[in-house]
Formats: sequence, C-alpha cells, structure tokens
Amino acid sequence: MQLHEGIRLGLLQIRQEKLKSAFSLLGVIIGVIFLIIVVSVVEGMDRYITEDLSEEIFGINTVQVRRVPQIQIDTDPAQRREWRRRPRLTFDDAEAIREGLSVSALVGVESGTSTEVRVPGGLEIQNVRVRMVSPEILEIRDYIVEQGRPFSPQEAERGLSVAILGTSVAKTLFPNGSLLEKRIRLRGFPFRVVGVLEEQGSMLGRSLDNIILVPARSAASRFVSRPGTVSGIVIQTRDPDQLNIALLDAEAALRVHRRLRPAESNSFHLQTAEDSLAFWDRISNILFLALPGLVGISLVVGGIVIMNIMLVSVLQRTREVGVRMALGARRVDIVTQFLVEAATLSGSGALMGATIGVILTGVVRWTTPLPAAISVQWIFLAVFLGLLVGVSAGVYPALRASRMDPVEALRHE
Repeated sequence: MQLHEGIRLGLLQIRQEKLKSAFSLLGVIIGVIFLIIVVSVVEGMDRYITEDLSEEIFGINTVQVRRVPQIQIDTDPAQRREWRRRPRLTFDDAEAIREGLSVSALVGVESGTSTEVRVPGGLEIQNVRVRMVSPEILEIRDYIVEQGRPFSPQEAERGLSVAILGTSVAKTLFPNGSLLEKRIRLRGFPFRVVGVLEEQGSMLGRSLDNIILVPARSAASRFVSRPGTVSGIVIQTRDPDQLNIALLDAEAALRVHRRLRPAESNSFHLQTAEDSLAFWDRISNILFLALPGLVGISLVVGGIVIMNIMLVSVLQRTREVGVRMALGARRVDIVTQFLVEAATLSGSGALMGATIGVILTGVVRWTTPLPAAISVQWIFLAVFLGLLVGVSAGVYPALRASRMDPVEALRHE
C-alpha cells in the first residue's frame, strides 16, 4: 500500500461522502481554530506585557521606589495595615537616593491622577490623566515633545504652572492648532501650554495621548497628594548591568535617610520591571498549559467522531477489504490504508482549521484591543495534533478491518 494511494483514497472518500466527512472534519476544525486563537492571544498578551506594557509602566532599566507595591497579590490584612502605616515618599527621599548612588543614573519623581481640563470659553474634557513629573521622567519614559519645548529644570524646581499636552488633548482643546502659550485650567488652577507630545497611540484600547505633563512641584500637586510628597521615585541606570547596584544603593540610602535600624524592615518598596511582572509569568505559564488542554477536548471529541465514522466506513467497505485480501493484501496493508485515510481526513480538517484560525486571529488583532501574535510553531503544532488525533482515532477501525476473514468479507452484501 503506497502512501500516495492511501491519500488519494482518503480524499476520494471526502469527496464522495460529503456529509459524513463534514461531521468528521468539524471537531478537528473547531479544535484547531480555537487552539490557534487562544494561544495567539495568550502569546500576544505575554509579548505585550513583557515588552510594551513594562516599558510604558516601568521604563527601561529602571528601579521604582514606592510606598507600597503597585501589584498586590495574596496580601493579608496585617500586611495591608503595615503598608498604610508607612510614611509617604518625599522630594527629600529622592534627593537622598540621588546622592547615595554610586553609579551613573537618572533619578526622577512622579505622581498622577485623572481630572477635568478646561480652557477659557467653556470647553472641558473629563478624565484626562495628569502626571506630575520631574524633568528626568521625560527622558526615562521616553516622552518626545513634538511641538514647543519641555519644561526646564528651573521651571520644575520653582513649580511653575506650565504644561505639556498629549496629542488627543491638544486636538480636542485647540482644534485650530494654535495652542502654545495658551492657558488651560486643571481643577481651577491655571497652566500655560509650552509643548505637545509626540503621538503615542493606545494600549489595550486606552489612549496614551489623553495625558498632560506638569512639573511635580506645581500647583497640581495640591489635588494629588500631600505637600512635598510624591507617588513614586524612578531610577534609570545608564548601564543596564548596573541596575542591581543602583537598587542596593537606593535601598541603603533611603534606609539611612529614614534612620531605620538594622533589625527594622523597609518602610518602602523597591521593584524592577522583572520583579513586578513575575506574577504575569506565573499566569501565562498556567494559561499556556491549561487553555490548550481545555481546547484539546474539541480535538478528542473530533477524534471520537472520526473513529465512529471510520468504523461505519469499514463496515460499508467490508467487501472491498475482502477483495484486497483475496488479491494478496497483507494485514499491515489494510491497517496502513485505513490509517492513511484517517490521517488524510483529520489532516485536511487541521489545515482548514489552521487557515481559518489565522484569519480569525488577524480579525481579533485588528478589531479588538487584544494583542494577538501568530507563531508558526503553534500552527505546525495544531496541524500535528490534528494528524495525531486522526491516526489515533483510526487505529481501532484499521485493526478491525485487518482482522476480517477474507471469505466472510467476500460474502458480505
């Protein structure tokens, strides 16, 4: 029994028994489609969070100092009470860290909130993200001022009321494009526009351009935090290999500044992007194991359907099997014939499912906020699983066909 002959017979069965073949293919097609879509979305999320999202939230080569961890998982009430008792971070804390570093690094402070923005004449925007930052944050976060200029270190130190607008805020408030040196109000406090950021796009459906940057010491700090305090301190080393040194230096400097005894625990939290994203690594590993397994149930169901239909096919082709045996076909030839036909059947379904899955993944990627990354290895794996299901499902029908008595098979009507 030659391989190409078995494939030809399998394709002939699909063409002649359209309804029966459709039911056989359906389970494999659905299983492969969802396997590709689910894995592509999970892998896309993994890449997005570990690359784009970590860069947006944490920055590159950065250590963040926070009063409490940004990501809190499995915390008990006692731990949360201890966090609430911690003192807030201050500008003096940032200065102590800056002086205590033994490596070349940028040290910036930041705070943030959402509020309404208004221009003279009554036009108002709600829920604009306002970030109070020091000049170093513009470099750390890679903010690029496309129009105008960034605020200067002198303006930041004096807490002058100057603002840099994101592109969506600028277009909404000043549709005619003339906005530099114009006035806006943040919760009633007047600010002068000195620049516009380069367009940043969106992240998980949320616009990154709906933002306003103002100096950390400006009047906006009055409605964000207590005077002299900040939400976070960010340290970015010039050399990525010196990140751990900067982390240890910052911890030591801040402990000395806060006069903590050796036995006392830190009254602050230090984290890197890798530390903060460790929780996602655990989740993604579980998803990569569990979701394909759950989706694989469809492939198992498809395999059961293929096995049942192959059993019916063996019964219908009993006389054909008898003729082949009478002409000298061995049992291994009969087994090979039915296994190749089953593999052809499931392989066709797997290829169809992979094609549809890739198309639907593209639709998900372009029409929803969900990131989706199509990997060739997952396509090959899906097709391989489809073939494996077909071969596994065809083993019993093939063995049953090979064990027929040739004489009884020839008498079958």
